[in-house]
Amino acid sequence: MSKIMSYKRWLVAIFLVALCLLIWLGVTYFLTLSADRLSPVTYSIDGQQAFADASPDNPVRLPQDFALHPHYQHEWWHVFANVQDEQGQEYGIVWNFFKLANDSEQGVGWQNSQLFLSHVAVANAYQVWKEQRIARGGIGQADVTTPPFRMWIDNWHWRSLSAGPLPSQLDIATDNFQLAMHMTPKGPYILPGEQGFQRRQNHHSSLASYSVYAPFVSIQGTLRLTPYTQPIAVRGQAWISKEWGSRLIGQEQQGLDWFVLHLDQQRTLSVTRHRYLHQRPHIYGTLASKDGKVTHLTEQEIKMIPLPSVKLANGKTLPLQWQVVIAKENIDITLSPLNPNLWLDFTQPYWQGPIHSQGSHSARGFMQLTGY
Repeated sequence: MSKIMSYKRWLVAIFLVALCLLIWLGVTYFLTLSADRLSPVTYSIDGQQAFADASPDNPVRLPQDFALHPHYQHEWWHVFANVQDEQGQEYGIVWNFFKLANDSEQGVGWQNSQLFLSHVAVANAYQVWKEQRIARGGIGQADVTTPPFRMWIDNWHWRSLSAGPLPSQLDIATDNFQLAMHMTPKGPYILPGEQGFQRRQNHHSSLASYSVYAPFVSIQGTLRLTPYTQPIAVRGQAWISKEWGSRLIGQEQQGLDWFVLHLDQQRTLSVTRHRYLHQRPHIYGTLASKDGKVTHLTEQEIKMIPLPSVKLANGKTLPLQWQVVIAKENIDITLSPLNPNLWLDFTQPYWQGPIHSQGSHSARGFMQLTGY
């Protein structure tokens, strides 16, 4: 009898061990599937180095995703600001910071494949002050680090005391002009599209990117527009954004038209139109409120109508006035530039500058036109 009981105990023990092993294998398999699902989808260049593709399975994380992403080919940060001096004169301030990479391996020193570009432009209704910088990664000349959040190229700095980009200080000095700005958040971060994932072409998931907006930012500081004049105190509203991904440009892509606007003290609007050679444009938008409400706008809900084109002083012809209509939100506005001669002839040339709107909303914002 005792032998039978001992035998049964052994059977029970073996069964429990087997059951635990099966559970462990099942959990391990499930976690592996989950990790595979959440890891970036990659593609190779010449069958060697891999970059990640944007995917809706990887939602944007805040504030971590303001940092560098070495496994994505492109990243860029924008600061747009509409400010006024004490006499009421308007200025537009733009700072763009780009990261490009040849491969996803981060080598040491000169072996680092990352290239950084930065553009700054300050404009009023009559004049523009602009400069660009280009630097290699890996040698300390330019980088993005966190925490705390810090971005620089030469003596141009964007610095925060936290892991995110706000509140922060933006300091830029060139041989001809300088700016020093303090930026303070006045509303939430916004994730456009599908939790930050945004397709850039109709029915083409591989041409996509991630984005995050900080559309409610108070900005104040000083502009020094010549080496011989005193700084000018200015204040106003700013828009901050970051976008990143890989394979962002299709073979037939011609350019994009992008508008950001502070409609009033409570709401901001972003609308984008990607232009293609043999396809209809891909249009989308985001309407955001300070209380955190986000409305994602589809191309069926947005009308972006270019008005007659304007010939610039440099001979370029492009549409600088637009009508934007979003009927369901009672938005019908006509956009015009503060200064039409803001074609920025940088390494990657484009038109970018401050705009006004008339119609249903008297707004201020920025326009970017590329590929013209």
